[in-house]
Amino acid sequence: MTKLALPDIVSNEKWEQALSELLEHEKAHTRAGDKLASKRRLLPMVKVNEQFEFKGPGGNTSLLGLFEGRRQLIAYCAMLEPGVAPCEGCSMVMDNIGHNLAHVHARDTTFVFTSPAPQTEIAALQQRMNWNAPWYTDPGRRFADAFGAGKGFAANVFIRDDVNRIYRTYFTTNRGGELFDTNFRLLDLTPYGRQEKWEDSPTGWPQSEPYRWWRLHDDYDSEKRQCDIS
Repeated sequence: MTKLALPDIVSNEKWEQALSELLEHEKAHTRAGDKLASKRRLLPMVKVNEQFEFKGPGGNTSLLGLFEGRRQLIAYCAMLEPGVAPCEGCSMVMDNIGHNLAHVHARDTTFVFTSPAPQTEIAALQQRMNWNAPWYTDPGRRFADAFGAGKGFAANVFIRDDVNRIYRTYFTTNRGGELFDTNFRLLDLTPYGRQEKWEDSPTGWPQSEPYRWWRLHDDYDSEKRQCDIS
């Protein structure tokens, strides 16, 4: 029988000392994150001149319509193609965000998802997964292609001025998507972490290939389906 790998056992005094030392690194990390957020806020912006049409539950709308009257917009291009199973990674993001956005709205900011899939498929998935965040169809993937997502995923941030001119202020993809997923933040607090092979963990810690364990939240008994972004 393989011995269970566990952290070292120490006295309470030594544990508190180790925790105190870690806390200094955590505080430095927090301050560094504050500085990074400040640099992000000070990025220049570029005017969006192209017109985009989306389809929502209430019919057709524009990029301006996605703002829902608020000043700022975060648009997450999610991987849901017509007739194709949803991406597990984007679905994990939806689980974290797709329920109540009142706190974001309170800061004059709207968050939406966009995908090439038709509204009938989006609505069916939302009902199945109990999501209610705004999710618009991006016909032909024009918006995703124009703003860096392509067939993959990405998030873009926009702001509008007093005469409704729209500007792009931020973009992120790949591991930048972790900003939207608190599952990783929670797992990072635990001894075993995310349990993925890239992590710097002691020998014997449980680890598997990245992404392979992801599922839709009602599908953890099913065989893993890989997201195809080729």
